[in-house]
Amino acid sequence: MLTVVLSGLRVRWASFLGGFVALALGVGLLATMGLGLSATFHAPERSPQRFASSPVVVQGRDRLTLDVRRGPDTVSVERRLDRPQAVDGEVLRELRARWTVTTSGGPDAVGVDAPAAEVRALVGDRARVLTGSERGLADPDPERDARALVALNALLGTSGGVTAFVSVFVVASTFAFAVALRRREFGLLRTAGATPGQIRRLLLAEAAALGVLASAAGCALGALGAPLLARTLVDGGLAPAWFTTGGASWPFHAAFWTGVTVALTGAVAASRRAGKVGPTAALREADVDADALPLGRAVLGTLLLLAGLGLLVQTCAAEPSALLKRKTYTTLPMLLITGVALLSPLLVRPAARLLRSRGAVGTLVRENSAAAVRRTAAVAAPVLVTVALAGTLFGSATSVTRAKEAESRQQTAAQYVAGGEDLRPVAAPPGAVVSPTGATSVFVRDGAEAVVKYGARAVADPAAFAELARLPVVAGDLRDLDDRSIVVNEEFERHRVGETVDVWRADGSGPVRLRVAAVLALGTGDNGPYVTRANAPGAALDRIDARGGGAATVRALEASGGTVRTAPPRTAGGSPQNRLGMILVLGIALAYTVIGLANTLLMATSVRGGELASLRLAGATRSQILRVVTGEAALAVAIGAALGLVVTAVVLGALGAGLAALSAPVALALPWTVVGAAAGTCATVAVGAAALPAWRLTR
Repeated sequence: MLTVVLSGLRVRWASFLGGFVALALGVGLLATMGLGLSATFHAPERSPQRFASSPVVVQGRDRLTLDVRRGPDTVSVERRLDRPQAVDGEVLRELRARWTVTTSGGPDAVGVDAPAAEVRALVGDRARVLTGSERGLADPDPERDARALVALNALLGTSGGVTAFVSVFVVASTFAFAVALRRREFGLLRTAGATPGQIRRLLLAEAAALGVLASAAGCALGALGAPLLARTLVDGGLAPAWFTTGGASWPFHAAFWTGVTVALTGAVAASRRAGKVGPTAALREADVDADALPLGRAVLGTLLLLAGLGLLVQTCAAEPSALLKRKTYTTLPMLLITGVALLSPLLVRPAARLLRSRGAVGTLVRENSAAAVRRTAAVAAPVLVTVALAGTLFGSATSVTRAKEAESRQQTAAQYVAGGEDLRPVAAPPGAVVSPTGATSVFVRDGAEAVVKYGARAVADPAAFAELARLPVVAGDLRDLDDRSIVVNEEFERHRVGETVDVWRADGSGPVRLRVAAVLALGTGDNGPYVTRANAPGAALDRIDARGGGAATVRALEASGGTVRTAPPRTAGGSPQNRLGMILVLGIALAYTVIGLANTLLMATSVRGGELASLRLAGATRSQILRVVTGEAALAVAIGAALGLVVTAVVLGALGAGLAALSAPVALALPWTVVGAAAGTCATVAVGAAALPAWRLTR
């Protein structure tokens, strides 16, 4: 058996080349992503900056601790405050009476030149005592590294998932099509006495050998690619400047065995089909696509398609806000894509019949594409994956961004907006209305089991705010907001006008009981609660809306120290970091598609020597034959692109329904440039891969 396998790999190396490259690339990418992920699990220890010269730091409380119910037990949960509380005055006096105390950057922490044990004994539970690397918790924004790593972890995890998804798809398709082309060979083996089990074991052994070799090559590629990935992420602003890939060994083990498993998984279905072919049936049907869609594939494709549609409908109905999240619109369409791709042989023939081109070339293109269902579907399926990913990823991201922009423009009647950190308050010029607000947070119990932190806005002048704001109010009145009330959204457990809500403020003080003055629709997620500055200690102004007053208002806003604009900013396309992340994911899919297309068409066209020779004998010129072959490839790409656009339309339609359910503006956008570039790349590769062997065969 081993001799037969090795001989087969050596003789048919060209047909295995595409699968080898795709699998090696997939394993290399998985190893690279794994090395990147291993580096995101823990941020490196950074030396303290604010109190670098102080051996001990005393910090005000920076966490809110509340008791909640978890089943029959009561447990304490902690929520981090936006800003630590100031160090207690009595504690500060006691520290200064005994040791040298250093202050830097604010009252929330002080440095103490004293033994840590003595400081802890003095402070007790009235404040936190930090030593060693923990002193970095008193630095400005101490969790920025952790937040960056969480975002990077999500990006690399998503990219790794797309890599695994597309690699399984391409490798499985490659094996299935290669087996379809070898039916005559299997028929001869059966005639010579080979059993179905031997045929299956032969294919699985070939897959195992290919998987081991490709996985080993992929691990070597991963070791080379990991440093390049780290530099790309840092240069693109997706990772902190200190980020480097780790030296862990588990990513190589995981990638290697994943590659071997993918190769074997892709060969299982093909080996079962090959084992079922009888000797005479194989010889009789070697060139006929009579069973292009086996029952198992049809059932699996239908189930995945229904599951994808069902999850879209369920998410839209139960939690429409989830459709706006990148994780959802990156992963959820994969079920639809896989389902449609599995059912593509069923869709190829009627789609090909739609071609209404006159002349012999057009007729041959249409009829050959409709008859050779396996070949056409094998080309259309990877194009479907790429076009659908391009449409759903970029289309969803752009649509969400446009919805946020439209919502932002609709929510204010201001003529001018000043933005920036720590704005200075300004007086309203004659005839002008000025509404300053700032970012804060509030903590609210969600039942007896959880404590939820909401990003909120602190309103300095409730009357001016009510006059300029155009928020999506579903109940109540913004004019009723005062120091004893709160404006909430429909996400709050208690969101009826007149109900009371127990709220803990941003500094952990509370609870304070506030009456619900108005209720807002959820929108795209930025319709958070609103409170007055009396319930937002420490909140700094970061936005001033104004209307009326003309040039005097503009000068007043400029005096605030912020950037003055006449409308909410436009950020079409989202942040550059998000776009780079999506380009990374799409690039993986496109690379696999190119490999799959080239491999499939090189194999398919290379075995059509007899057919092309018959066309020459019938009077077809070399140019006409090349046009037929390339036309078939282009038609298959067009079918795949059309199916990908159908999937995109379904996903964007669900997103639009979700936005409407959230009372947010529906601003759907299909990224024609990205989709066109992906489809154009596929068409170029497909036509070239089909024309090259056809040109050689017709010489």
